[in-house]
Amino acid sequence: MQVEATQAISRELTRDERLLWSGRPSQGLVLRGSDVMAIPFSLLWAGFAFFWEYQVVSSGNAPVFFALWGVPFMLMGLYVTVGRFFVDSYQRGRTFYGLTTERVVIVSGIFSRKIESLSLRNLPEIRLSERSNGNGSIEFGASRMPQFMRGSSWPGVNRQQAPTFDLIENARQVYNQVRDAQRQAA
Repeated sequence: MQVEATQAISRELTRDERLLWSGRPSQGLVLRGSDVMAIPFSLLWAGFAFFWEYQVVSSGNAPVFFALWGVPFMLMGLYVTVGRFFVDSYQRGRTFYGLTTERVVIVSGIFSRKIESLSLRNLPEIRLSERSNGNGSIEFGASRMPQFMRGSSWPGVNRQQAPTFDLIENARQVYNQVRDAQRQAA
């Protein structure tokens, strides 16, 4: 168990709970399946926004409104092209996962601390997505979004996603621990 993750989750335990596993998502830059579509789209968006702004500013006689109109589109272009990778990395750096004798706990949040807690007795379906290196994700419940968008750092996407232990090491081993803890709790 990682020390930082263990400390973050231990603060959330009740008196009778024991921590069985703690971890956190992979750190740093991560490319996801959703990036196959997002990267070309973001380059087109940003390219057009910067082209628009350049044309307006270089014409010299365009109304100020047109110059200002392009600024939000340029900022959004910067975010979708580059900024979202930094936001995703920062968010994963502040995310911790825990499995206890009674529940699954996810501590996260960029601006404030958010705690998700799922009782092992009432866990909905559990899905494991595993890569060849053993890393993967465990999703708790049904997601309301297509597979290729899961884990995306687009604004608002996380609200549509089921709670997930995202990008963890030894995903199958953790998945088996969750299943064993479920049987013990029942």
